[in-house]
Amino acid sequence: MTVLIPTLLRPLIGDRSSVPVAVESPVPLAQLLDTLHEGYPVFARRIRDETGALRRYVNVYVDGEDVRRLAGLSTPVPPGAEVMIIQSVAGG
Repeated sequence: MTVLIPTLLRPLIGDRSSVPVAVESPVPLAQLLDTLHEGYPVFARRIRDETGALRRYVNVYVDGEDVRRLAGLSTPVPPGAEVMIIQSVAGG
């Protein structure tokens, strides 16, 4: 599967626009994020809060579907899926 990283978060994960993650069977989104966060604690804190929940201003899509409308962090992510992380930016 491929995880697409938003521009604002790329410096926190080695300036990569995408990160490939090899899995042989579907995994819950939470497990995928745990794997992705290894070695990148600041990136991890920008995605999830201290309770492990997705931050309010972070949206995650699995193959174009908003995980908040699916099973949240329990959403199964199959091999070959595209996971897109979008961080809201506020300004005025």
